[in-house]
Amino acid sequence: MRTELAVIGAGPAGITAALAAARRGVRVTLADAAPAPGGQYFRQPAPGLGAGVPQHGRRTWTRLRDALAASTVDVRPEHHVWCVERESGGLTVHALLGPEQRASVELRADAVLLATGGYETVLPFPGWTLPGVVTAGGSQAMLKGGLVTPGGTVVVAGTGPLLLPVATGLAAAGVRVAALVESTDPARLPRHARALAGKLPEAAGYAARLLHHRVPVLTRHTVVRAHGEDRLTGVTVAALDARGRVRPATERLLPCDALAVGHGMLPHTDLAETLGCRLDGHAVAVDAEQRTDVPGVWAAGEATGIGGAALALAEGHIAGRAIAARLRGTAPDPDAWAPAARARARGRTAAAALHALHGPPAHWGEGVPDDTVICRCEEVTAGAVRAALTLGAGDTRTVKLLTRAGMGWCQGRMCGPGVAAVTGCPPAPARRPFARPVPLGVLAAQHHRTTSHENRPRPEEGSP
Repeated sequence: MRTELAVIGAGPAGITAALAAARRGVRVTLADAAPAPGGQYFRQPAPGLGAGVPQHGRRTWTRLRDALAASTVDVRPEHHVWCVERESGGLTVHALLGPEQRASVELRADAVLLATGGYETVLPFPGWTLPGVVTAGGSQAMLKGGLVTPGGTVVVAGTGPLLLPVATGLAAAGVRVAALVESTDPARLPRHARALAGKLPEAAGYAARLLHHRVPVLTRHTVVRAHGEDRLTGVTVAALDARGRVRPATERLLPCDALAVGHGMLPHTDLAETLGCRLDGHAVAVDAEQRTDVPGVWAAGEATGIGGAALALAEGHIAGRAIAARLRGTAPDPDAWAPAARARARGRTAAAALHALHGPPAHWGEGVPDDTVICRCEEVTAGAVRAALTLGAGDTRTVKLLTRAGMGWCQGRMCGPGVAAVTGCPPAPARRPFARPVPLGVLAAQHHRTTSHENRPRPEEGSP
């Protein structure tokens, strides 16, 4: 199949970019792994559940949904993109189809927008592999998409702004939220107050809802252990000192049957790295038009830095308009998207402040016991990871080679931050060839098509 613009990811950034480009006459194909557009932020319950549209972001989602339905955008749900290749005629997007992901399709495009979102940072602690322990975003996805909760009594813990909608959403659904445990020291907030001024009304709304549902809030605290045999029965939390270390004699047990825990998010950059796009830290580097340094490739939303839905909407709009102009051979006019550019600037300022405010505890890795599993896929413990350091490992890649930590199904997406925290080494670029596991049959079929094309007899010079 051929299109002018392939947008990968149907969250806020992807939808907005697709609409902006389509309105300017560009043929757009919007591919997403989920059964329906929306992404994590606008995730909707399955139609068979008979539930209405969630109130969170309802007005914005309704506008986007109706505009998408009335547009010329070709929406392709359940398309799991595993690779994007640069070819002489443009770019080729490879995607696995449907829930089983056994067959692959190719989509050829003149330009590609990477709106691949982000994923949660998971830091290990004793008991984190018990049934009943889920990520904060995972519990939110369960509630939004399936109208189910991880348990009847839940502790929400970690750090970052995601904890607020998770805790209030679970409480509104009838769950008893035993505590919201936030490792950030609230005394640090005043130094970021100016940058976060636009977020204060939203934060005040969450605070009012927490108070309404009588959710206890423990700031400058962290989970140090989860308890249980066959499943979670409780968690032990403790206070942190000013340096981020657990204060002695401050531990307390919170009985619960579920723990929703998260320590911020990281951008999804697998496809960008495969294409050779430059990274700025953990995020895809882009210019004022949201262009990467790879010709024909743009990026928007959480892939360019974690910043929330409002920032993703602004970046998507800018990218869509810029791509449309470039595909039509004209120079984009920044004045045409000046309001979106101002929103982007505000969003990036707030995102930087939130990132500085909500870092994980500085000495987290030091307190992880040796028998704690770090890599769940390969069952590698913290002790084995530390032993790799004594063998001469000086970076996370060498630790991976010596211990197999990060060689399993998730390819280090889950355990990478934990390995870095325990070793004290900065995370190394992943350099994964594929963005998701791919059946060998799909790779074999693609190889057969490629070699058949290369070996096809070429016509003699001058022949028709």
